[in-house]
Amino acid sequence: MITLKAEKLLAELPDLDVVRDERLAPRTSYRIGGPAALSVTAHTYSALMHALAILDDEKADWVVLGRGSNVLVADRGYDGCVVRLGREFSRISIGEEGELTIGGGAQLSRVVASCQKEGLSGLEMCVGVPGSVGGAVYMNAGTRTEWICRCITSVVTLSPGHGLKRYAASDLDWGYRTASLPGGELVLEATLSMERADPAEIAAEMERRMSYRRRNQPLSKPSCGSVFRNPPDLSAGKLVESVGLKGARCGDAQISEVHANFVVNNGRATANDVLTLISKMHDEVLRHHGIDLYPEVKFLGFM
Repeated sequence: MITLKAEKLLAELPDLDVVRDERLAPRTSYRIGGPAALSVTAHTYSALMHALAILDDEKADWVVLGRGSNVLVADRGYDGCVVRLGREFSRISIGEEGELTIGGGAQLSRVVASCQKEGLSGLEMCVGVPGSVGGAVYMNAGTRTEWICRCITSVVTLSPGHGLKRYAASDLDWGYRTASLPGGELVLEATLSMERADPAEIAAEMERRMSYRRRNQPLSKPSCGSVFRNPPDLSAGKLVESVGLKGARCGDAQISEVHANFVVNNGRATANDVLTLISKMHDEVLRHHGIDLYPEVKFLGFM
């Protein structure tokens, strides 16, 4: 719950945009979900620090929302405050030696496009991956076998109440869709080491990878991407398909007929429609195969 005092104090901060009852559906790749009690966009480090301090002092729930690419927001919305990283955290800086320094709020697709234009190779596996750089680092984005961590040299985070921290990539444990960053820390910046290459060759490799995605993923409909992480040496999509759920519907939500680890919004799906299908996917795979699938999608606003 957001108090009037918290809202008033936040509205007084410079370099902070404050919106009450903002609809979150347009802010997510699912195009689903109710409003946030409050949304703030911090454009500077100072604004972010002060905003989080106010929210913590007022005991308000808050969550950082990047590009909303792996989030399902409840139909009722979220009673807390959604925090976004603005201008200062969206910068892309390219050094002479192929070093890339990126703000956590930068759009990953924009970074990938910039690398291709500048002839920097290393992020081709992230072509077509939605979301922000902060989310990509936190989830170690990429494909099943190639991850963004292979390029990362360091990460700067904000630990609310404690300040900035810098981690060398070697300080962290990286795995499939995981990085050992402490919970609650916000990724503000990442530095990557890239290799120089012919921009035309990079573009060709990106197109090859995008063509594969177009053939094998339902990119034409709103979704959160993969619903579940792949178990070791197994495919979550094939497991769901094996229990006869490929194409199953609930309301306007549907388990994709292209890839059974995607639940798509056919136009007017509700969060409850999607959640019903996700629960059914999990329960049927557990019942038939004894495998407890772990979700990649994050749930916001559910009781």
